[in-house]
Amino acid sequence: MLEKDRISYFYDGDVGNVYFGPNHPMKPHRLCMTHHLVLSYGLHKKMEIYRPHKAYPIELAQFHSADYVEFLHRITPDTQHLYASELTRYNLGEDCPVFDNLFEFCQIYTGGTLDAARRLNHKTCDIAINWAGGLHHAKKCEASGFCYINDLVLGILELLKYHARVLYIDIDVHHGDGVEEAFYFTDRVMTVSFHKYGDLFFPGTGDIKDIGEREGKYYAINIPLKDGIDDSSFTRLFKTIIAKVIETYLPGAIVLQCGADSLARDRLGCFNLSIEGHAECVKFVKKFNIPLLVTGGGGYTKENVARCWAVETGVLLDTELPNEIPNNEYIEYFAPDYTLKVPNLNMDNLNSKTYLSSIKVQVMESLRSIQHAPGVQMQEVPPDFYIPDFDEDELDPDERVDQHTQDKQIHRDDEYYEGDNDNDHDDGAR
Repeated sequence: MLEKDRISYFYDGDVGNVYFGPNHPMKPHRLCMTHHLVLSYGLHKKMEIYRPHKAYPIELAQFHSADYVEFLHRITPDTQHLYASELTRYNLGEDCPVFDNLFEFCQIYTGGTLDAARRLNHKTCDIAINWAGGLHHAKKCEASGFCYINDLVLGILELLKYHARVLYIDIDVHHGDGVEEAFYFTDRVMTVSFHKYGDLFFPGTGDIKDIGEREGKYYAINIPLKDGIDDSSFTRLFKTIIAKVIETYLPGAIVLQCGADSLARDRLGCFNLSIEGHAECVKFVKKFNIPLLVTGGGGYTKENVARCWAVETGVLLDTELPNEIPNNEYIEYFAPDYTLKVPNLNMDNLNSKTYLSSIKVQVMESLRSIQHAPGVQMQEVPPDFYIPDFDEDELDPDERVDQHTQDKQIHRDDEYYEGDNDNDHDDGAR
């Protein structure tokens, strides 16, 4: 019998304690809801649970500019009025507000992705999960699209210390622009993004013609889709393209961003995927048995985000979850049915068979331009990280956490549907 995958899962209850603001669609509270579904289904017993270290500023500056990192570290809601020009320069404001504990939030979600990459590098696990990560829009010197620090780029840079080639796959409804941009000129990372494109949909990038440049030419793959794509169309295209990508590129590690805003009924999304369809993509990638780092991403109907990532945790553990949600701290969010499955919408799929076929043909043509996987002369492996001053209060990143006693339980009164300030129940919100 084949040995089961060893799975590491990263979570810090503090990540759900931050609040972007009353009318902001990003609700980190969805991470607490996801975690408690994982606990209620008993999935924590099948994985190693770790509290991530808080990424140090010098770790964040492996990709981001030092001045941007320093500004994120310094700025607070009380002082932001003093820094109007810097707020503009770093694109902080409406989409990317300054809120309490912003920098710590970035340190936690990025620490999870870095720790996940390091455990994969050291072969202490086969699959590493950080649902708090996946903030794919952040750029080297600025915030973008609810993302401040690009944990994915930092995690990939970490994987590149041990692997000649890393494959990045993104199934968020939005284009993975920050990751693509970071690696646009190199053949050591192939980026593959499936996303809505056109109609001025954010971020406006990700045309099929954008394929990378210089050494990176043909190593950026974009699959631009239209509204209403359903399970069968999406998964068929996904499997065809990803199978060919892996066969051609032969990655040493894969990073899979599982943004849940590509689900039907997402507040900001426009696709028509069921949780089963979304999870089928995760299941397919897992089958290749290549070291796999799995993150979250977008997702703005938070009870469906929690459902999706709990199901996908089960998929990674080869565990099918019963449809009836067990009692847990957040059970009322899953009313009235208290079930995992969410039916698709009755909406038109604007992606014709002809259109999807033409995308497939263009992607396959691009992949044929790669004669073989690029060879890389590997240098001496740099250290995992440099910590300038050790703080005894810092938790050891590998310290096991007793979930029930240590995970913080966060209830925000203004995040329940009855709250005056919350608009989660307004499906028309955009």
